[in-house]
Amino acid sequence: MQTSLINSSFKYCEDLAKNHYENFPVASFLLPKDKRNYIYSIYAFARGADDFSDEPGIEGGKEKRLALLDEWNGKLKDCFNGKAYDPIFIALVQTVSDCKIPIEPLGNLLNAFRQDVTKSRYETFDEVLGYCKNSANPVGRLVLMIFGCFDSGFFKYSDKICTALQLANFWQDIEIDLKKDRVYLPAEDLSKFDYSYNELLEKRYNDNFKKLMEFEVSRTQEVFDEGKKLIELTANDKNLNKLAKELKLTWLGGTEILKKIKETEYNVFKKRPSISAVDKLKIFLKSRIVK
Repeated sequence: MQTSLINSSFKYCEDLAKNHYENFPVASFLLPKDKRNYIYSIYAFARGADDFSDEPGIEGGKEKRLALLDEWNGKLKDCFNGKAYDPIFIALVQTVSDCKIPIEPLGNLLNAFRQDVTKSRYETFDEVLGYCKNSANPVGRLVLMIFGCFDSGFFKYSDKICTALQLANFWQDIEIDLKKDRVYLPAEDLSKFDYSYNELLEKRYNDNFKKLMEFEVSRTQEVFDEGKKLIELTANDKNLNKLAKELKLTWLGGTEILKKIKETEYNVFKKRPSISAVDKLKIFLKSRIVK
C-alpha cells in the first residue's frame, strides 16, 4: 500500500480524534510520536462504531444500527485479511500489522456497541461490569499492545482503570443517557437505596439518590485504586516507561470526574460534572511526576 495513502489515512484518524470532545486525552503529546498514529486509528475505529450505536439521525431503528455494525465488523475482518477501502481501515491495517494486534479486543468493542443498541437496563452490578469488559477494557489492552506488552498481569490492572473510567462516565452522564432511554445504574442498587426507576426518569434528586450516587462513586474510586499499580509497573519497565505519564494523566482525569460529582453533592441532574481547562492544566502538571 502506498506510503502517502497510509499517512493520509492516519492523518484522517488523528483529525477525527482531535475534533471530538472527550474528558480524557486521546494520544496526548506525552506519548512517543511513533505510537500516536496507532492509537488514533484505534480511536477512529471505535468512534465510527459508537456513532452507529449512539448518534441520532440514523433511520431504520435498531435493525439499521445493528446492520451498520455488522457491516463495520465485516470491514474489520477484511482488515485482518489485509483489505481496506477507507481511511480508518487503511490506518487500522497498518496498526494491527505493525503492532501484532489480534482481532479479539477490536471485536469485543463491537460487541459492546451492539449491546448498547439491544440493552438499556441492567439488573446487577456484575452485568454492568460485563458491559465494561467489552466497552472499556479492550482499549487499555490495545494501548499496551501498541507498546509491545501482552502481559496478563499488566492487563489485569489496565482492566481496572478502564472499567473505572467507564463507570465514572456512566455516573457523569446519567442525564444524557436517560435521553437515550439508557440506565446503567443497576436495578439492585436502586432497590437497595429505595430509589425507583420512575424517580430516576423524573430526575428526582433526594437523599436516597444522593446515597445511591455516593455508593457508586465510592466503589468506582476503589476500582481506580486497584488499577493504580499499572502506573508503577509501566514506570519501572524500560519498554513501557514512556506510557506511564499518559496512564497517570488518564487515571487523574478519571478520579477528577468522581471529585466533580462529589462537589455537586451527587446532583448530576443539575449540572453535568466536567473537567475545566484549569483542571486539565492541574492534572497535566500532576501527571509529570509518576509515583
